[in-house]
Amino acid sequence: MSTFDAINDIAASGLAAQRLRAQLIAANIANAETTRTPQGGPFRRKDAVFQVAPMGHSNDGVDLTGVKVAQVAASNDPFLTKYEPGHPDADANGIVQYPNVNPVEEMVNLTEASRGFDANAAVVRSVRTMTLSAQDLLRVT
Repeated sequence: MSTFDAINDIAASGLAAQRLRAQLIAANIANAETTRTPQGGPFRRKDAVFQVAPMGHSNDGVDLTGVKVAQVAASNDPFLTKYEPGHPDADANGIVQYPNVNPVEEMVNLTEASRGFDANAAVVRSVRTMTLSAQDLLRVT
């Protein structure tokens, strides 16, 4: 595997992982008020768990690693509770359980995922520019 291909593949693995993370965060935000799911009970916050992913070997024998999403984990944090006796999902005491989603924390996570995605995209753009420059150099000589 060439150096440019290796760098590009590693960055692509980061792009895919951050894209899935951003999708999960968007789903968390969208369901921040969902008190009833098809599985029963309120929505549970989900997060991507990253893991090192072997990407093969470079031409000089160096082991290359990228990243992959090992699993999508549901949070075990307790649900938020509110006293709303008129709510259709209230229990006998008038307590409603809301998802364990903190919109502020989710926005911070989304910013982080977006920056990680942008950094990997910049690597892909740089590899493309370097490849084109190398091709131009070969044409000149």
